[in-house]
Amino acid sequence: MQEQKNIAVVGSGLVGSLLALYLKKAGHQVTVFDRRPDVRKVEFSGRSINLAMSDRGWKALRTVGIEEEIRNLALPLDKRAMHVNDKPLYFQKYGKEGEAIFSISRGVLNRKMIDLAEDAGVKFRFEEKVWDIDMPEAKLYTGETEKSEWKEYDFELIFGADGAFSRIRHKMQRQSRFNYSQHFIDVGYKELTIPANEDGSHKLDNASFHIWPRGEFMLIAMPNLNGSFTCTLFMPFEGEYSFDTITTEEKADDFFEKFFPDIKAEISNLKRDFFKNPTSAMVTIKCFPWAFNDKIALVGDSAHAIVPFYGQGMNAGFEDISVLFDKMKKHENDWENIFKAYQKERKPNADAIAELSYQNFIEMSRKTADPEFLLRKKIEKRFGEKHPENWIPLYSRVTFSDRPYAEALAIGERQRRIMDEVMKTENIKEKWDQQEIEEKILKLLAAR
Repeated sequence: MQEQKNIAVVGSGLVGSLLALYLKKAGHQVTVFDRRPDVRKVEFSGRSINLAMSDRGWKALRTVGIEEEIRNLALPLDKRAMHVNDKPLYFQKYGKEGEAIFSISRGVLNRKMIDLAEDAGVKFRFEEKVWDIDMPEAKLYTGETEKSEWKEYDFELIFGADGAFSRIRHKMQRQSRFNYSQHFIDVGYKELTIPANEDGSHKLDNASFHIWPRGEFMLIAMPNLNGSFTCTLFMPFEGEYSFDTITTEEKADDFFEKFFPDIKAEISNLKRDFFKNPTSAMVTIKCFPWAFNDKIALVGDSAHAIVPFYGQGMNAGFEDISVLFDKMKKHENDWENIFKAYQKERKPNADAIAELSYQNFIEMSRKTADPEFLLRKKIEKRFGEKHPENWIPLYSRVTFSDRPYAEALAIGERQRRIMDEVMKTENIKEKWDQQEIEEKILKLLAAR
C-alpha cells in the first residue's frame, strides 16, 4: 500500500475522472479542479465526436472495477458501413467474430465517470480555473481572472489532465530542456445529428460505424442508445468544398444533396446543425518530459493530443492510467521513479498512435472506396485467417489488443511493404485468392 497523499487532478474530463477514481481507490485524498461548469448540469457544446471504446479502454475500466457499468452505456459496432456514391451500401468487418468497438456518447460517459468518482469520495471543484502552479512545492493557484485575487492550495502531487491546451503543461514548458510541438491539420470538424425514428429506433444499421468517404472530406456516424446518430463532418477549412465556402443554406442544401443523397431525408437536420454548431480544429501535440521531479505529471491529451481518426484518443489516455497504476504498484512510494518509468514507457507509444491516427485519416477519407485498396484488404484478411500466427492486421493490433502502439506501427510498416510487393503481381485481380499469392506473402515474410 502507498502512503496516502493529498493529490490534485486538473481537468474533469474522461481521463481526469478515471485518474481521480484510480487514485481514490488506491487510498489517496483527491480533489479535481475544472474551469468549466459541472457537465452533469449543462448541455454539451456541439463539439463532440462519439467515442469508440476498444480493448485498451476496457482494460483500464476493468482494473478499477467499473467496466460493466460503462458497457451499459455502449453499443457494439463490429463493422464499417461504407456509403459510396453510385455503389450499393457495403460492409467491412473490423476483425474476427466477436471483435467490436463500442460507440459511447462523450457527454453520457463523462457524466457517469464523474458520478462514479464522486461516489468513491473524490471532491470536484467546478468553475475554478487554475492560473498557476508552484511546481517544486506542488501549490495550485485559482481565481476568477488572471488579475483577480487568487486562492492558494497546498498539495503533495498535481496531475495535469486538462487537455490539449493544458495550463499545467504550459507551466512546465517554462523549464529548461522541455520539448514541445503542435501541428494543426488543415481539416476541421463539425458535429451533426441524425435523430431517431418516431418509435425510437435507429434510421441506419446500429451495429456499424458509418462512413461516407469523399476524398478531401468525409462524414461519419455512430449510434447512440436513444436511437439517434452522432455524425461528424470532416472537411478542409478552405477550398472548393470547405467550411469557408458553405456559407448559406442554399449552398448547404446543394452540398448535402450532391454528396450524401442516401440520407436526403436528413438534410434539414444536417443543415440546421451545420450552422448551429461550431467548427473545431484538430491538433497533434507532442512534448517531453511529462513529469517534474516527484510532484507533477501529465496524462492524456495534456501530454499527447492526437487527431481522432483511429478512435484511440480516449483509449490511449485510459491506457496512460493503466500504465501509471502499474508503476505505482512496482515503485510503491517512490513517485519520482513512478513518473520516470511511466513516461519512458508511454512516450514512444504516444508518438506511434499519433502517426497511426494521421495515417488512418488518409485511409478512411480517400482509400476505403478505392477498388485496389479493398482488394488489398481482402488479400490481407484471407491470409490472416489462414495464417493467424504470421499476420494480424494493423487495425486489429491497435484496436483489439493491448500490445504497444509502437510495436503495431513497426509491424504495420513491415506489412505495408510486403503488400506493396504483392499488389505488383501480374493479374492480381484474378489471382488474389490463389495459392501463389499465399506463398508469395510467406516468402516475403521469411525474407524480412
